[in-house]
Amino acid sequence: MILIIKHIVDEGPGTIEDFFRNASWPLKIVNVFENDSLPDGVEGIGAVISLGGPMNVHEEEKYPFLKSEDVFLKEAVKREIPVLGVCLGAQLLAKACGAKVVMSPLKEIGWYPVSLTDEGKADPLFEEVPSVLDVFQWHEDMFEIPPGGVLLASSRQCPNQAFRFGKNAYGLQFHIEVTPDMIESWLSKFSREYCAGADPKDMLIESHKRKESYRKQADSVYLNFARIL
Repeated sequence: MILIIKHIVDEGPGTIEDFFRNASWPLKIVNVFENDSLPDGVEGIGAVISLGGPMNVHEEEKYPFLKSEDVFLKEAVKREIPVLGVCLGAQLLAKACGAKVVMSPLKEIGWYPVSLTDEGKADPLFEEVPSVLDVFQWHEDMFEIPPGGVLLASSRQCPNQAFRFGKNAYGLQFHIEVTPDMIESWLSKFSREYCAGADPKDMLIESHKRKESYRKQADSVYLNFARIL
């Protein structure tokens, strides 16, 4: 069973859910923002996927579920349960692995290229994936690489875009899972707060243009993650 941790109603699993349901993987989505409880342990869990959210990892008093998730992710990593963190989820994973989460050199909202490092090109998560990926970003914080972790992808705007810790814990700063409908929802709800300097209309047009190619690229990563499981 794959456990998916959802932090806000607007940031669901998107194409992650589509891929794994189509592949007949059993999924359980835990809506921590609705007070769903995380399991007491990781027994019976084949993988953990932690999604994004508008909060930051240090807001544990405001969002108590962040503290519970920190404990849960530490246990998953300790037990070598495969983990995939996306945006906030990647930052939470990095924190659980002993890294700092800091302000990104540049707030990234929209489509940006990221480049795989030599280690990323050789990593099984990115097998048969282009060495330069155009990805959708929506963040102002950034994880640092945990001690003993490996930087897998970087960009000019934000140096830490993907990492691996141990054998099978992965963090992606970018949103691999988004669909145009999800992006439209975020723009409708958050554009005034986050999108200074970016044109929401152009962003959405670009998202529709990239819909099929982006899903195909994401599916390659999901397939690789499934092989790691």
